[in-house]
Amino acid sequence: MTAPNARGVLYVHSAPRALCPHIEWAAGRALERAVNFSWDDQPVLKGSQRAEFYWEGPQGSGAQLASSLRGWEHLRFEVTEDPSAGSDGGRWMHTPDLGIFFAQTDTVGNMVIPEDRVRYAMELAGSDAFELHRELRLALGQAWDDELESFRHAGQDSAVVWLHKVG
Repeated sequence: MTAPNARGVLYVHSAPRALCPHIEWAAGRALERAVNFSWDDQPVLKGSQRAEFYWEGPQGSGAQLASSLRGWEHLRFEVTEDPSAGSDGGRWMHTPDLGIFFAQTDTVGNMVIPEDRVRYAMELAGSDAFELHRELRLALGQAWDDELESFRHAGQDSAVVWLHKVG
């Protein structure tokens, strides 16, 4: 029995030009099909490229994509996988300095912090509100968001539109 289909987006926020074909190869291997990205200059980091790739595949493909790219030097990316029948959504963020971050997402794309993680943050912080704030920012991947934000803004004028048949 085949896994139900999922879909999502791979955002390559910045990659050296020489790495671009290798990223396509790794993504294609993760999705088990050849892929081609439309690369644009990344104005935030001279000499780097950016791309957005909308993908469809079996549930878990988002994790496969993120795993195939994590740890690469000079590569900033995000992968999203939308929730699908019987599966939560997910979001993976990667930067060269911070490594990879994962969070479960709900049906509208909000990050979900598991109860045990919230309890850990409360236990660690005790009555120190600043420490609780720091722990919750960590649980939400705030450092990754902060580092990637300027790279995201560079792609706001992207002309990519995903059309799909409804019903």
